[in-house]
Amino acid sequence: MLPITELRGSIPLGFAMGLPAESTFFWALIGNALPCFFILWVLGPISVFLMRHSRFFEAFFTKLFEKTKTKHEQTVTKYGAIFLLVFVAIPIPGSGAWTGCLLAFLFGIKYWKAMSCITAGIAIADLLVTLSIKGVIVFF
Repeated sequence: MLPITELRGSIPLGFAMGLPAESTFFWALIGNALPCFFILWVLGPISVFLMRHSRFFEAFFTKLFEKTKTKHEQTVTKYGAIFLLVFVAIPIPGSGAWTGCLLAFLFGIKYWKAMSCITAGIAIADLLVTLSIKGVIVFF
C-alpha cells in the first residue's frame, strides 16, 4: 500500500519472507488496488478544499497538475483510458496505481472506467513482477 514501492516492493518482500507465490500475488494485488478506490474518490474534493484554504497547496497542486498534464496530455488524448492500463502495468518506479489515479483525475476519466483500467494494470504488473522474481522472465 506504500505509494512509491507499491507491489514492486511488496512482492520481493513476500518472497523474501517465504510466502507462497499465490498468496504473495493475491495480497499484493489487493493491497495495491484497495487504496485506489479511496484515492480516486477523494482526490478531487480534497485538492479543491486544500487549494481554497491554503496558498501553499494552491501553488503545489497547480504546479503538480500542470506538470503532469503537460507530460502525459498527448498520450492520454490519443489512447484514452487504455493508457492508464499500460501506464500502471509497466513495473517501474513512478508508473504505479497511485500515479494512475492522479492521471485519471486530471484527465477526467470516469471513476469506474479508471478503476477498471488501473486494476487491470495492477494485475499485469503483479504478474510481471511475480514472474520476474520467480525467474520465469528476466528484465534488463
